[in-house]
Amino acid sequence: MDSGGTHLRDMTIDDCEAVARVRVRGWQSAYAGMIPRAHLDAMSVEEDAGRRRAHLVGSAGEGAGRDVVAERDGQVIGWGCYGPYRDEGKPTADAELYALYVLPDHRSTGAGRALTAQLLARAAADGHPRMLLWVLTENVLARRFYEKAGFVPDGTEASFDVRGVAVPETRYARRLSAADAAAVRRG
Repeated sequence: MDSGGTHLRDMTIDDCEAVARVRVRGWQSAYAGMIPRAHLDAMSVEEDAGRRRAHLVGSAGEGAGRDVVAERDGQVIGWGCYGPYRDEGKPTADAELYALYVLPDHRSTGAGRALTAQLLARAAADGHPRMLLWVLTENVLARRFYEKAGFVPDGTEASFDVRGVAVPETRYARRLSAADAAAVRRG
């Protein structure tokens, strides 16, 4: 699918290094001041690419279409993925937006909006009633982005530990609809 100069497609095994670069650079840029600098500096594209490969190989079939890349001029500039929401480790009927990242120099170009719309559409087409996501509570830009996409905080908060620092998160939710599902375009 082409959306305003951004081409969206299913992620392949050949995209693992490019997606890892998007994710690592995304973390290092978006989470500066929110995640300990030592953790951000230690992130490795090579290690992350290995995790992406293992994920794609391990989810062959069941994960098809859940990882989507955004390209411009043949370069991967963004990536997002979703799957079943896990409540205490058990899948629920809801979907979860696990990740959404765009290279820092491609933010505010529509790539993130296009990825979000595509992932919402796919989750709705898969029959999920809602999509949930976790966002760093301090990440005002991401919170504003998700709110513009129709997500609202649902009152659930948690934190995770990064190098001994508690990082608070806020959960957001959005109902999925038939109109969302009708927007699915693959390839």
